[in-house]
This record gives sequence, structure tokens and C-alpha cells, in this order.
Amino acid sequence: MKNQAEQLIDMARRLLELGLNKGTSGNCSVRLDDGFLVTPSGMGADEMTPRSMVFMDFQGNAEPGKKPSSEWRFHHDILKNRPEIGAVIHTHSMFATTLACLHQEIPPFHYMIALAGGDTIRCAPYALFGTQELSDLAMDALYERKACLLANHGMIALGKDLEDALAVAVEVENLCEQYWRLLQINANLPLLSEAQMREVFRQFKGYGKWGQP
Repeated sequence: MKNQAEQLIDMARRLLELGLNKGTSGNCSVRLDDGFLVTPSGMGADEMTPRSMVFMDFQGNAEPGKKPSSEWRFHHDILKNRPEIGAVIHTHSMFATTLACLHQEIPPFHYMIALAGGDTIRCAPYALFGTQELSDLAMDALYERKACLLANHGMIALGKDLEDALAVAVEVENLCEQYWRLLQINANLPLLSEAQMREVFRQFKGYGKWGQP
């Protein structure tokens, strides 16, 4: 069985293969008992080794001699404050980023919006990458959610483990592509009502992986 560092490398490579990230963009992290591992700053997935992964504690201290992703703050804040979350994935995927650059919240045009935990996928206001302000805004957008967009930036997806977080990221990107395509046809889309979305949530509770926290 692969350890967490090997799992992080595999995930970074899968994000590239799936087209959710390109080059050195994006990052991911996984919870440990006493902190978390996060991908390093400015390193391509093909360059990473298990020793490249950076351990951080929940006081924000990084392993000596290593430089964590510039976005370590929101990884830290999410994993510290959301005990049900075991992994965080951040991507600059095409359609999520396109809508994020429009500061566009994703409304309930499709029932699968519910997989992110609510009846919308929120878009956090813009803040400079790598700052505490960005992390604070992301935390607000992720309140009772498993995904959000970051204005002029990208997407964050959360899961109980890396596979769960990847499933959320893939589905959010898919929803963003569908929504973008629909907007080319009609800017006044019919949306599901609050009552209809409540029915979806009730159905999800007993439906496979989406019913899990």
C-alpha cells in the first residue's frame, strides 16, 4: 500500500493527465495524525519524489529546508478547521477557472450541484494568491461545502481522502463546462427550486459515495 507522500505524487500526476492542471499549477494535500503533507512550491509532478512532499503542522510550521506550495495557508486552514476533511485539491482547470474569472457562482442548473454540499457552488472574491486573505475568503466560500471557485484563480475541492477530493474536482469541472456551454445558448437558464434541491439532498443521503461526508 502506498504511503501518503506517494499518494500525493500520484494525485499530482493524475491531475495533469486529466487536464485539471498544467505545468506547475495547482497543489494538493493530505491529512496526517499530527499535521498534513502538501505538494512543494514550483515543482512539476514529474520532478516530485516522496521526499519532495512537505510536512506542516497545524501551527503553520513547515518541515525545515523545504518550501511548501504558496497556497499552503488554505490547505492548513481547511484541514485544521474541518476535521471531516482528509484531503484538499486545488486546480486551475479550464472551465472552473473561466467561470471564476467572471466571478460566477454556479447555480442549481443541475441536481449534481448538490455534491458540493449546497444548492450553489460559491465563488470566493478575488485576493492575491498565497495570502491569508485568500484563505479566509476561501474558508467562507467553503462553509458547509466541499468545493468552491476562487475569483480570477481556480477551484478548491475537498474530500475525506484524495480519491474523494478528486471525484469532487472532476465533477465540479464537468458542471462548470456544462454551465459554460449552456450560457452560450441561454443566459436565463431554468433552475431547480429550493424544494427540488432538498429532495436531491434527501436522495443523496442513501446514494453511494455522494451520501458520505
